[in-house]
Amino acid sequence: MYQFFIIAPELGGIDMIVKTKKYKLESGTYIKLALLGVLKQQWWVALIVVALCCGYFWIPNMWWFIGTGIALVLYLLFWLIQFAGVTQLEQTKMLFEKLSYEINSQQVLVKLNSKQGMPIKWDQVKRASIGKNHILLSVNKAQLIHLPHKIFNSDNERKFVESILKRKGLV
Repeated sequence: MYQFFIIAPELGGIDMIVKTKKYKLESGTYIKLALLGVLKQQWWVALIVVALCCGYFWIPNMWWFIGTGIALVLYLLFWLIQFAGVTQLEQTKMLFEKLSYEINSQQVLVKLNSKQGMPIKWDQVKRASIGKNHILLSVNKAQLIHLPHKIFNSDNERKFVESILKRKGLV
């Protein structure tokens, strides 16, 4: 008689490692994703804009809308300049080089080449989102790991990474 066992990673068994293809995050993609992430995180700014525009009902004057519009544009420019600046910093140049990733249930290993890499434990990841054609891991407002579906070798590997995110409560 043969017995088959399913070895679960949570029980200290063999852990599957997903090795991705090399991928370079373009600075334009980074700025767009980071700006959208901040806007989603700071949604309450829209409430302030609406509240300031409601000043029109107190003192009817178009300057409520003009002033609020200027403040909103300055707010967006602030974040846009911050994220554009990140792409120019020497400390963050590694984010915009061709990288490969090794992902398992303990960590994400960001690899520059076969000898250089940086591990990121799952508890360092603050948020994750699964988009239509990518997975986005947010370590902080400025450090993002963008994993397009095309860098995974199979759909099963992508689904495995998604299941890790769900298990860790990041999605």
